[in-house]
Amino acid sequence: MARVMKNISIFLLIAVSCTVTAQAATFNITNSCNHTVWAAALPGGGVRLNSGESWSINVTNGTTGGRIWGRTNCTFDSNGLGKCQTGDCNGTLACKSYGTPPNTLVEFALNQYNNLDFYDISVVDGFNIGVQLTPTYNCSTVKCDADINGECPTQLKVPGGCNSPCAVFNTTQYCCSSGVERCSPTDYSRFFKSRCPAAYSYPMDDATSTFTCVGGSNYNVVFCP
Repeated sequence: MARVMKNISIFLLIAVSCTVTAQAATFNITNSCNHTVWAAALPGGGVRLNSGESWSINVTNGTTGGRIWGRTNCTFDSNGLGKCQTGDCNGTLACKSYGTPPNTLVEFALNQYNNLDFYDISVVDGFNIGVQLTPTYNCSTVKCDADINGECPTQLKVPGGCNSPCAVFNTTQYCCSSGVERCSPTDYSRFFKSRCPAAYSYPMDDATSTFTCVGGSNYNVVFCP
């Protein structure tokens, strides 16, 4: 009987482990830049990644509004407090808030309508480093790795990146704050779109910038692909 109960316990443990795995997507985040990047994720927190290092996070299915981004030129103390030149999240290593523009974003919502994952890369908050998102299932890879920092319009140039026009000018035109029906592309959003055609360039840029994959996929995120 003890042997039978032991076998049942092992079976239940395996079953529970499989269920837990099926209820979460793994995001494997790799720094392929030739410099240190402080990876950030909501949910997930944040870590320092030297060149070539990786960090994995598990995100519960059903999560909406997920974000992953890289921070640059950061300094943190032993308590994880400090500041980053780009992508700073309220001065903490383990992010609990959105990053400060400019920051190139990976955005996702898991297991939504028709059991689909929705994902994109966005430069609505500006651009600091190139990034690529690849599902482990046979779904579309999305990448934005143009020399946006080098070609950035003068008005948007900031140390370490190319800023969001909304952050720079804070007007209805650039922030789409008057309602989505009046939100249209601008010369600045066209600049970003011409460099990264698959990325969101302004808030209503859905038609060419939202991608889907069947729920259950995992994802690889690479900085400086």
